[in-house]
Amino acid sequence: MPSTPQVLHVAVVDDEAPLGAAVKRILDKYRGHVETVDVDVIYTSSYFVSGEEFLESVDSGEDYDLLLLDLKLPGLSGLEVLAELAKQERQLVTVMITAYATFETAVQATKLGAYDFLPKPFTPEELRYSLRKATDHLIIGREARRLAEEKRHVRFNFISVLSHELKAPLNAIESYLKILQDQESDEHRHIIDRSLIRLEGMRKLIFDLLDLTRIESGQKARDFAQVDVASVARESVELLSTEAADNDVEVTLATPGPVEMTADAGELGIIFNNLVSNAIKYNRRGGTVTVSLEREADLVTVQVADTGIGLTPEESSKIFNDFVRIKNEETADILGSGLGLSTVRKLARLYHGKASVQSEKGVGSTFSVTLRDAESATQN
Repeated sequence: MPSTPQVLHVAVVDDEAPLGAAVKRILDKYRGHVETVDVDVIYTSSYFVSGEEFLESVDSGEDYDLLLLDLKLPGLSGLEVLAELAKQERQLVTVMITAYATFETAVQATKLGAYDFLPKPFTPEELRYSLRKATDHLIIGREARRLAEEKRHVRFNFISVLSHELKAPLNAIESYLKILQDQESDEHRHIIDRSLIRLEGMRKLIFDLLDLTRIESGQKARDFAQVDVASVARESVELLSTEAADNDVEVTLATPGPVEMTADAGELGIIFNNLVSNAIKYNRRGGTVTVSLEREADLVTVQVADTGIGLTPEESSKIFNDFVRIKNEETADILGSGLGLSTVRKLARLYHGKASVQSEKGVGSTFSVTLRDAESATQN
């Protein structure tokens, strides 16, 4: 049984009414087929004589899949329309229609998201060829994203089931070891203590994997509210105070007062817990950790600076990747999953921000995370 054709809505923006009408007639009759994914395509189209008229339609909620855009228009130019679409992060595959185009304008249009160019005057077959290329690019890209999303969901479901099945035996082993801990000799107690530490490392790995896969798969429900970032940072510092004392590291929170933003408090907690915990673990005895916050316009910047072992430029370049752990003599006895900083970077991207590090081997590191206020990010 043949599948239902996908319907693509095409916007045609050109101030030459006869050309616009001709293009619309061709589109309404044309039927496409994307062989790579075996998808049939039919088209609907809307015609606009100016960039302003088209953008007004977009702002009113109309969705378009493909855009045939004249470079030279009255009022806003084609490049200005592209710039506005890029600013709004609209995902349209755009073919520029132009009677003239310099190399510079072609480069600029491509940077702004143009996929292809169709020189005027063009024949119906040239239009259909350009449309086929744009359609293939759009449909194959959507299919790739769909498969990637499906893969993330499968990964999340697998990790969720695995973590559920592992929790019971881990808890049982931990309980038995703690019973033995108070009954054995000092030599045996040392072995039991090391076993308990490894168990805690396994439990941390499970939680880190769950955090990571929830974020990647979109399964994590996000609860936005007005949050005092300084308060979340303070809670993280207090939570890790015992670990800091055990490592003889002093942790200081440097903030002038409340730093408010619209965010998910749980996500902020994950960011602080990972950054501060790492700063403690990879520090030196007698070292310091300084957590600072700053808000400028709709951006909040978090910085966690330590006086620890530091990173080489090569290590800094890959430290935010999944499952990356820096292995050397100084880190041999430090447990970790290699997922904490990767999770921090993924959360930063959810807030249209970024995570970075400045470090000097043997001196220390400063990890910085910028987060755009969720309310502002939604509006943009």
